[in-house]
Amino acid sequence: MAPLIPPNGVYVPVPTFFKPLSPNSYQAAVDVETQADHGIFLAKSGIKGLVLLGSTGEAIHLSKSERFDLVAGVREALEQGGYKNYPIMAGVLTNGLDETLEWLEDYARAGAQWGLVLTPGYFGKAASQDNIKAWYTIIADRSPIPILIYNYPGVTNQVMIEPDTFRDLAQHHNIVGCKMSHGDVSIHVQVSSDPRIDHSQFRVFSGFAQHLGPIVLFGAAGVIDGLSAFYPKTVVRLMELAAKRPVDQDNLDEIRRLQYAVSRAEDFIGKTGIIGIREGIIQVTGMGSSEGGRLPLQGRLSLQTWSALRESLLTDVEGFEAVL
Repeated sequence: MAPLIPPNGVYVPVPTFFKPLSPNSYQAAVDVETQADHGIFLAKSGIKGLVLLGSTGEAIHLSKSERFDLVAGVREALEQGGYKNYPIMAGVLTNGLDETLEWLEDYARAGAQWGLVLTPGYFGKAASQDNIKAWYTIIADRSPIPILIYNYPGVTNQVMIEPDTFRDLAQHHNIVGCKMSHGDVSIHVQVSSDPRIDHSQFRVFSGFAQHLGPIVLFGAAGVIDGLSAFYPKTVVRLMELAAKRPVDQDNLDEIRRLQYAVSRAEDFIGKTGIIGIREGIIQVTGMGSSEGGRLPLQGRLSLQTWSALRESLLTDVEGFEAVL
């Protein structure tokens, strides 16, 4: 049977929601109900799918049972809410082969369609491209669900997967795409336009919506983008226009306006990271705990910081979001 291919579009790497810290606990419990509510909010807003338990989702701060319960709970809520088979990718953020396969087996049982598997980076650039290919091949040979390659140099000691490595791994029937969370647009474009890759079977996603217009115009499948967690409609509209063919002048003019607003707003994410994404969700949607995530990422932005950054970086995207 052919593997399921993730559809093109905008996906959200959602943060994990936590309940308020109880007096007798050292860390907050996972809030699956709010996680599900936020997922349904995104589905209603045109988001193509969810990425649960990636870097933004603090997967490394959750236990095995918590990860399973979160994915299973969101899947059940989506099904009950009328979003049958709604796309869910689940993040795998560990380096060992056996443990990586264990995460994937759990996610398959919980209802995720794909695993987003982080490049093993504990030893940094000591890992050769050939060994990275061998590592992913072993995982793909044995994974119960198709996988995407997740290259995030910022959390893997600056390991960069080279375009030729992507090309070779794209030939594997159970490797159906990649997410590149770095700013090298040349690599995005090379992999998206490589004639030796079957792009109907291997989808290229960026981790940053400031790349969306340029890379989708050159064949990328879309983005897995944190800003979309609280301003989804603007990013979805930008994706729709960038993917539309033929591209006429009116479309290009609107793409330019939307891309500026999105790129400006993405500077907010760059300045505040995961805590900023959580803050945006709380401020815009009202969802989420006042205490934020788990240590060492617990806490929130001050109201002064939120207000200043909102005024300087988010007003343009808010204007588009209000009319879409």
